Amino acid sequence: MSIAHEFEYVKPASLEGAVAVLEERGAAARILAGGTDVVPQLRDDAIAPDVLVDIKGIEGLSDIRLAGDRLLIGPLVTFTDLIESDLIRNDFPLFYEMGVNVASRGVRNRATVVGNICSAVPSCDSGPVLLVHDAQVLLLSSEGERSVAIEEWFTGPKETDLRPGELVVGLEMSASARACAGSYVKLRRYKGEDLAQANVAILVSPDYEYRVAFGAVGPTPVRAKKLEAAIRGEEPSDAMLDVARKAIERETAPITDIRATAEYRAHMLEVMLERGIRAAVERLTGGGPDYGVGHI
Repeated sequence: MSIAHEFEYVKPASLEGAVAVLEERGAAARILAGGTDVVPQLRDDAIAPDVLVDIKGIEGLSDIRLAGDRLLIGPLVTFTDLIESDLIRNDFPLFYEMGVNVASRGVRNRATVVGNICSAVPSCDSGPVLLVHDAQVLLLSSEGERSVAIEEWFTGPKETDLRPGELVVGLEMSASARACAGSYVKLRRYKGEDLAQANVAILVSPDYEYRVAFGAVGPTPVRAKKLEAAIRGEEPSDAMLDVARKAIERETAPITDIRATAEYRAHMLEVMLERGIRAAVERLTGGGPDYGVGHI
């Protein structure tokens, strides 16, 4: 099916140019970066913007870099960029593990991490990983700069705190996670690409401070702070994992849909959480499965 809706296409050469178009056209404008969500939405008439603002020609938006004690990920960074980055692979391997689990190679080559959180589907792969890294979403508009904690970014299914006229210019988070180990577990079909039926991201520090976040089991990705508090300071044991499993239901609200029943999701979350915690703790000491090989 072709795109029947007419729209203006602009490709600004600078952030200032992009912001100017967004300021002028407001909600009638849509950003084009990877296009893996926007183009199908245009084709299906799910969106009908008056102007499409292509930011791919703006220099410096594909950077993955350290700025002091902060990790910065630009708005044009694709999942393939994450996978192929030595900085990510060596110092932030949880992003690598998440990246290799995204869809197909073709999608990973085009889809951006920022675009993934702007689409804000509850099952988005990057949401839980950004949540356990306490990421900040960096925004720019004609009124200046603004940052939003990733926990406040997702406001509902496919809804975010993005305001008219704003452009997401990057993601920022502390580099302190380099001292942690992590695990990303995604439940999906055994073959082929698919959105997550459920996913969980875990970070654990050398003193057993856990950060846990879930996706696809509520209206938004969610940080499980009650669960974290219940197991803080504990090494994995049968008793500790039992406490963790029982805490899941206080943090999640799985539903039945075309990909899985609520009961199946709830059961598999317990399995995924246990395997994820064990893998993350084993990785603290250099053991456990290699990042990205999968363990569910």
